Formats: sequence, C-alpha cells, structure tokens
Amino acid sequence: MNEFELLRNITIGQYLPADSYLHRLDPRAKILAAILVIAAVTFTPSLVGNACLLAAALALVRVGRIPLAYALRGLVPAVPLLVLLAVMQLLFFGRNYDPTSSVVFQWRWLAVTIVVTAAVLKLVVVSAARFIELLLVTSVFTLSTKTTELTLGIESLLRPFRRLRVPAHELALVVTIAVRFVPTLALEAERLMKAQASRGGRFGGGRWHFVTRVRQLLPILVPLVTYALRRGEELIVAMEARAYTGGTGRTAYTVLASGPGDWLAVCIAAAFLAAMLLAPFPA
Repeated sequence: MNEFELLRNITIGQYLPADSYLHRLDPRAKILAAILVIAAVTFTPSLVGNACLLAAALALVRVGRIPLAYALRGLVPAVPLLVLLAVMQLLFFGRNYDPTSSVVFQWRWLAVTIVVTAAVLKLVVVSAARFIELLLVTSVFTLSTKTTELTLGIESLLRPFRRLRVPAHELALVVTIAVRFVPTLALEAERLMKAQASRGGRFGGGRWHFVTRVRQLLPILVPLVTYALRRGEELIVAMEARAYTGGTGRTAYTVLASGPGDWLAVCIAAAFLAAMLLAPFPA
C-alpha cells in the first residue's frame, strides 16, 4: 500500500507544532529570512558553496526541532524525476556546456557519441543539491508556520505597496490557500487511487517505471481536477456567506508584534546571503 500513501510524503503546506526558535519567530521575519536563504541557494553555483548551503539547511531543520526523516519525505516522490533529469543532462549536454572542460567518460555506439565532462558532472551535482536545499528550506518554513500566521505575514509585508494598487490582502489569501491545498489535493488523490484499486485498477510497477506510472495516474486526473474546482466553489460560497469583501477596511484579530530576536534572524539570513555571494569558492 506504499504507492497509495501520498500525504505522508507531502511536507509543504503542513504544520508541525513544536517549541522551537523558528516556531516562535514573527512570520514577517520568517518570510524575509526564507527569501534570503532561497536567494543564496539560487545564486550559488559552486560545489563547496552548495555543500555549505546543505549544511545550513540541515542546521535549520535542527533548530526547528523537525525530524530529519520527516523533512526529507517530500524528496521521495521526486527521486525518479531527479534521476531522469540527471541522466538527460549527462547525455545531452556533452561538450556543448563547456568545451574547455576535461572528458570524464566517453562512449560511442554506432553513430552516436556520448561525452560526459567534469563540468556536466558538476552541473548534475549542483542541480540535485539545490533541489534538496530548496525542499528543506521550504519544508522547514511551512512546517514551522501556521496558515493564519502566513496570511498575516504576507499581508503585512505587502501593505506598503497598497499605494501602487497592489491588493495585499487578496494576494496573501491566494498564496495561503494555494499552499494549504497541497496536502488536501494529495489526500484526495490518495483516496481516488484507493477507490480505483478496489475496483480493479492497477497502480503498481514501482517508482522507476515512468511511462507506466503516468498511464496509471491519468484516470485520476479528471476527478482530481473536478474535486479541486468543487472545493474552490465551496470555498467561494463559504466566504460570501460570511460577507467577505476583501482587504479594504478589514481588521485582524491577531496583531503581529516583532522583537529584536525576530529581526536578528533576518540579519543573520542577510549576512549569510552576502557571505555566500562574496565568498571566493573555487569554481
């Protein structure tokens, strides 16, 4: 039944209560710090730099008191895709990626020559490391932030842009609903797969049979989209029944209050980003 357990491998959009420094942070500071760390992951191309980033991401998991195995669960469904992307990079980049790079492996079959260079190997490792780092950072962020806190934090950060006619409250609500619906859709997909399996549908074949898995998941695509549309319509009706009118003139029951410890986290994240950008890592 492991192929039916989708929700257990979805960490984004779920909240894990714990008594940690990250859980107690102001959501605005947490959002800014997460953006800075993600920027550091995005703009660090070296192997040594990504090793430091991976260590920092693991340190965040430790500080948030989140079990490492739980934080890495979201990586399980993506492993076949990562392997497929790595194989495609190794096969199709060749010398075109960096003609000056040394050849590590070369294989010729009929009229096809496959060349793997050191630069391509570095690209594969850096790409995989970035994906793991982004997964850990986003998982720690959502696992340590409640949905209401996320909404209030995004709205508060976007409030200065109201003069430019940016709908801060509406954008915050859209982002929050999108994140919150990730585990909901995973749970519904799991329910549909079990229902079809009880009627003779097959969902076996293992994670590495890509074509077979895609063909098996196609029958649940239409009912899953229908379910998402129905849930969206129910949400609209519920909001209208409660006289929701948008962010104009609305007040919040919870008032955010930040302290020195909150903005210290932002300063640490900014210093970390500057260090990763300015550090003379070997190419």
